[in-house]
Amino acid sequence: MVKKKPKNGGQKPKFTAVENVGSAIEKALRRFSSSNDEVFTFNADDLKRGHYLVHRICQEMHMISKSSGHGDQLRISVYKSKPQIDTMKFSEKSKNVFDDLFSTYPPVDEESGEATTGEHKKKADKQRRKKDDILFRPSMSKEEIMKKWESYTDRVKSVANLKKITEERSKLPIASFQDVITSAVKSHQVVIITGETGCGKTTQVPQFLLDYMWGKGEACKIVCTHPRQISAMSVAERISYERGENVGSDIGYKTWLDRHGGRHSSVILCTSRSLLRVLIPEGLEASERRRKKVLSNLTHIIVDEVHERDCCTDFILTILRGLLPSYPHLRLILMSATISAKRFSRYFGGCPIIDVPGITFPVKNFYLEDVLSIVKSQKENHLDDKIMGVLDEVRELTEEDKLALDEAIHTAWLNDEFDPLLELVAKPGSSQIFNYQHSVTGLTPLMVLAGKGRVSDVCMLLSFGAICELCAKDGTTALELAERGDQKETAKAIREHLESSISNSKEEQRLIDTYLEKNSNSVDIALLEQLLEKICRDSKGAILVCLPGWNEICKTLDRLSDNPLFKDASKFLIIPLHSTLPYKMQKKVFSQPPPGCRKIILSSNIAETAITIDDVVYVIDSGWNEEKSYDPYNNVSTFQLSLISKACAKQREGRAGRCQPGICYHLYSKSRASSLPDFQVPEIKRMPLEELCFQAKLLDPNRRIERFLRKTLDPPVLDTIDNAILVLQDIGALSQDERLTELGEKLGSLPVHPVTSKMLIFAILMNCLDPALTLACVSDCKDPFTHPTLRSTRRKADAAKAELASLYGGHSDQLAVVAAFDCWKNAEERGQESRFCSKYYISRSTMSKLSCMRKQLKMELVQNGFMPKDSSTCSLNARDPGVLHAVLVAGLYPMVGRLRPPLMKGRQAVVVTRSRGKVLLHGQSLNFEPSLKLTDRHPLIVFDKITRGDGGTDIRKCTVVGPVPLLIVAKEIAVGPAQEKDNGKGGIENDHDGNEEIDIYKTFEEKMDIENKLNQQPEEMVMSSPNNKVTVVVDGWLHFLSKALDIAQLYCLRDRLSSAILFKVKHPNEALPPVLGASMQALASILSYDGLSGISLEPVETSTSMVNPTDISRFLPGRSTGTHKMSRREPKRFKRCKRPQNQDATLQQRAQECNTRKQSKSPKEQKVAQQQNLPSGDLSLNGYPSGRPSSPKGSTRGTSLKRRRGN
Repeated sequence: MVKKKPKNGGQKPKFTAVENVGSAIEKALRRFSSSNDEVFTFNADDLKRGHYLVHRICQEMHMISKSSGHGDQLRISVYKSKPQIDTMKFSEKSKNVFDDLFSTYPPVDEESGEATTGEHKKKADKQRRKKDDILFRPSMSKEEIMKKWESYTDRVKSVANLKKITEERSKLPIASFQDVITSAVKSHQVVIITGETGCGKTTQVPQFLLDYMWGKGEACKIVCTHPRQISAMSVAERISYERGENVGSDIGYKTWLDRHGGRHSSVILCTSRSLLRVLIPEGLEASERRRKKVLSNLTHIIVDEVHERDCCTDFILTILRGLLPSYPHLRLILMSATISAKRFSRYFGGCPIIDVPGITFPVKNFYLEDVLSIVKSQKENHLDDKIMGVLDEVRELTEEDKLALDEAIHTAWLNDEFDPLLELVAKPGSSQIFNYQHSVTGLTPLMVLAGKGRVSDVCMLLSFGAICELCAKDGTTALELAERGDQKETAKAIREHLESSISNSKEEQRLIDTYLEKNSNSVDIALLEQLLEKICRDSKGAILVCLPGWNEICKTLDRLSDNPLFKDASKFLIIPLHSTLPYKMQKKVFSQPPPGCRKIILSSNIAETAITIDDVVYVIDSGWNEEKSYDPYNNVSTFQLSLISKACAKQREGRAGRCQPGICYHLYSKSRASSLPDFQVPEIKRMPLEELCFQAKLLDPNRRIERFLRKTLDPPVLDTIDNAILVLQDIGALSQDERLTELGEKLGSLPVHPVTSKMLIFAILMNCLDPALTLACVSDCKDPFTHPTLRSTRRKADAAKAELASLYGGHSDQLAVVAAFDCWKNAEERGQESRFCSKYYISRSTMSKLSCMRKQLKMELVQNGFMPKDSSTCSLNARDPGVLHAVLVAGLYPMVGRLRPPLMKGRQAVVVTRSRGKVLLHGQSLNFEPSLKLTDRHPLIVFDKITRGDGGTDIRKCTVVGPVPLLIVAKEIAVGPAQEKDNGKGGIENDHDGNEEIDIYKTFEEKMDIENKLNQQPEEMVMSSPNNKVTVVVDGWLHFLSKALDIAQLYCLRDRLSSAILFKVKHPNEALPPVLGASMQALASILSYDGLSGISLEPVETSTSMVNPTDISRFLPGRSTGTHKMSRREPKRFKRCKRPQNQDATLQQRAQECNTRKQSKSPKEQKVAQQQNLPSGDLSLNGYPSGRPSSPKGSTRGTSLKRRRGN
């Protein structure tokens, strides 16, 4: 028999002298892994530079590598490992629940949609949403408005404090543009206002428009959006203060967690996300009508901080560009300190641009070369000599100064009259004068004096800091003018100065190069500490430190707390500022410290937006940002430090000069500053887009998502859109042809990710809502667990986290947070919050914010009719680990992987994802060193995301789960004949006797024979008998061995779950029909019994004998229990089937057996059996009919079920 060689998969790797060999091999093997090919062969030419690497990389990727031949005939053939096949079986208790369910409610031929829910002719329930009219125009007559306006103007004249504030407002640079702005807004539908930091645009433009409208006697509703809630809230408070009133009167704000004001308010400050929820209809016709009503009531929309280019802001601009023609009365104003104004103007059809003058107070900049010299210098009061003088000297030139300089330069050049020029140069505060260039010729004082041979005056100007490299309008420099005038001594002095500058530059560069060898890709906390010490010893004034994120804030805080200088709380007030902190804590940055105490603010980029901290004199710019990005080709999120943009640097610099002259220290060199990108990459091009794509479809259901997003200012990558659509299809929000489903329409009504919305509905059906609320909100908070710096303390913190996770089954980063919140709440009620947080390393502020977010989300669920106001009945199973794991799987699916043990001691465990990619577990995960039996079985895990940081690609938060929850919520299940088990291990087989080639092809032919046999067995044969063994394949890559009956029952339950979810979203205020209600109770019971089955657990190591003041044991359940890139390929060998053939016959056969068995028992025996079979706290299925609502009138399904029960 002739052996036919298999096709060699993928492209051959090209090894070059430059390319890393290992990287090339890994790329080739990854291509092979994602292909349909069975074998990949490396020949002798490929292996000249490291055949051992092939074996090692294959082992790491869990593939089988086999060597054959010698010398030039050497070959290494690589095979994909056989899939791991786990056994999925139900316990006896679950089988009894199945029996009881299907004997009472047998399956029917069409177990989906209205066939299961009954012919429900009612229209969808009207929402019980509380009317939110905060964005509606105030209902005031012209007389009432004029009365308000007169009252306000009278108060401005009579109230001393208000009069003083008005005078201060009139001094802002933007004050002189009031008439220009109101006139432009009146004449144009879109206006762009650019203005340097401190010009007053954020607080004044809304008031200009309000005063203009009130002055005409017209009501208005002005909505101002900001990227962050602290900006919205603080600006609302500032505007209210400037108008002499309290927040919530004429000026209000609206964020997700808080609101002040109502319809009576004329100006509303809100977050971008809040406005976006108004612009996006919730899928119902009533919501579309409401949107039109809101837009008809709005008069002005101001979008501030446009330069940040967050997804919400970009999407709002795209939506408004399309809506504005339909609402000609509506005005849109875009504002920012740093913006590509012309580009935005073109986007809105050439709208006018108003440019407001620059920074009110000057800022002196120092870069890394200066900072290193300052820190290195041993001279006392170094800052006084080099820096503090700048604050007194630097000031902006007035128009009078410029006219005087123009005339003095002109006179000196033409008439040799130097006294007027020298007098101006000698004036105090003249640092700007040294380098002033004539408005017509471009000549500077230095150029004039050099051309005229004034050697002593030239040396004086050079010592003052005059720049000799500047060019006049004709391109000449001071040196060229001196040489042209044959002023040899002057030219010599300038050359010597230039040579000295070059020498200093070389020394600075050497210093920088030495420094960057050790500190190039992160924030140098040690240098930051030294610089703070220098500033604090030699000067006064508040300091703002701009750091990338919370991690660096904590590191700096820890470092300063260990420093003897900063330990004294009476001298230093150190305040962290981050978006995840509660607003009360954020407001501390605005407070004035006690006399003799200096304020140091450690902030993320939140301080770059529209907030003013009056007493800041010094800004330290780390030069780094914490940026979230997304790789659409590998479906991997990256969360790492990245260099800031020039626009960002300008914003940080501007914080120092808001209210007085200031100094900015940039912890990066001048050369790096010049090479920074002009603007940050828009968020829409570097983030996953599930929410955005979903909102696009809600906005325009008849248009393809890609076509809509193509209209944005910077359209996202097509692969990012495709991946997002796949996720939405996986959860049932979109159909395969990208149409919005009924489920998708309803998911849009909640202010969370669509996957999270579906999880919440599933949790309500499973009576497990309380922990689901925590899981839904925690993604918008920082990690509630603190991360100590000391190793010994870190171990205790890890043990405390593991103990909390053990309350719900253990081995879960996500459920550790759920347990932490539950215990924190209990501790708070007992007045022991502080002790609990200290004992378990919990952040009190994060828990407080999480609690607020949960309340708000619960209110949204109530208002949308998903749950009653009394939610106690929605959380009866909240402490059941099996049900809770299923809820978690529903919220994280399709992010599923297998946890594989480390290949050798000291190596990390890896997670294999659907794309067969290898991802490491992060050291902070509870499963980093799992107490799981990993030798043979590789447990399933679910995770939130894959991130690529400085340490490589990893998973930071994951949970070990069993197969049952996954089989319940998975999108696609295929069934085929049973296969033999395989542990799925990769390995190496080396044999150079020449016979290995035959074995390879023999193995390949055997695999082909098996596949042919599989294809010959129709699905009807696979599911023909209840006891047939079958293989179930989930999403084309996870394999489970089970019985036909178990899978048939599971399929039916999956169908009923889909029907229950659909019924719930269509009729949220109604109880489920009897068959669905009983099925959901049965599903909860099965998950309670078998939700954790298939996980080989060992006892969790916890902190030793913790004295638990919060009675943590009270949360223990009543029963104990022992990246992917989405592939569009169909699973091989297994035909996709919506539901297995002969499923109903199999189930009905079993149901008849159950009925016969039940009838042979006495009623008393049946009751006892049922009580034993159901977990504590669950309702008996047999007792359900008594409390079950009757079938809807006209429903033939109800009578059909009764007839079946009578059989």
